[in-house]
Amino acid sequence: MPVFRRRKDNVPRMAPELDDVTLGRVRKRVETAWSRGSLDTAVMATMAQLLDETGDDWDRKAHRLAVLAASAGRGLPGIWRRHSPHDPDALLLHAWSDLLRAREPGSAVDLAETRETCRIAADLVPADPTPWTLQLAVLRLERRPSQELSAIWREIKARDPWNREAHLQALGYLSPDECGSSALVLDLLDGVRNSMPPDAPAAGLELTALVRAHQRAVATGGLSALGAGEIWRRPDAARALDQAARYWPAPGYLHHAQAMVDLNVLAYALIKSARMTEAAIALRATKGVTTPWPWNLDGEPMERFTHHFERAIADS
Repeated sequence: MPVFRRRKDNVPRMAPELDDVTLGRVRKRVETAWSRGSLDTAVMATMAQLLDETGDDWDRKAHRLAVLAASAGRGLPGIWRRHSPHDPDALLLHAWSDLLRAREPGSAVDLAETRETCRIAADLVPADPTPWTLQLAVLRLERRPSQELSAIWREIKARDPWNREAHLQALGYLSPDECGSSALVLDLLDGVRNSMPPDAPAAGLELTALVRAHQRAVATGGLSALGAGEIWRRPDAARALDQAARYWPAPGYLHHAQAMVDLNVLAYALIKSARMTEAAIALRATKGVTTPWPWNLDGEPMERFTHHFERAIADS
């Protein structure tokens, strides 16, 4: 028997709730109930309490809704909505579930109905940016004109200026892979770079954009793939990495619900830019909690994260 055991928080693991322990417990309960083919009122009450206790922490509410929507199966959100038709959280979970299913091949989801669900939820909770963020996600799927994006974006910014989910949805919409271009992505980043608080929930926006640009270059192949590493030597990329590597790994500096996701993105970007000492610090700050993206860009995500995380722990 080894004299020293690895601390539990140093074991690589992938969990959709990240470090939200309460969410993890509810997720498992929901999955168990749904696997039995039943959803009793106690489980619905537990979900309602989980979402209600976030208060006006819209970032954590979005994280919990996303995890529950992915874990709930196809029928559960509809059951909860029928049981509680005037509960805005039941409506939002239903809408989020619709969006996940709409991305599946051959989906028959009626996105007009999803928009109407978001509208009803917005009327019930005027201060909540989540219904508007989900409407932005619908626009992405429908490839709607940018004029419609602008109106929804104003509603979101008025309620929660640095909403993480909304900024990532906007980034996806404006990307050259969807409705925009590299120039529009740069416009978005320029518009928030100097005004966003460094520890805001959307702080990872620029690094996420850089990793996606790196991914796009690699996927293109040829000279673009060969030059993908040059992205990390650009002045804007170097500045973003310098700032994040200096502050993000400090305990408690990032305090939003998906901070662990951003630490994974930081570690990946530092590895790609050959800043291995700083990458090890970022990896240790994750406490072993990993995410499928961006590690799946290089292979099986758990294997790739574990490879780098084990080395970081061994060198500490």
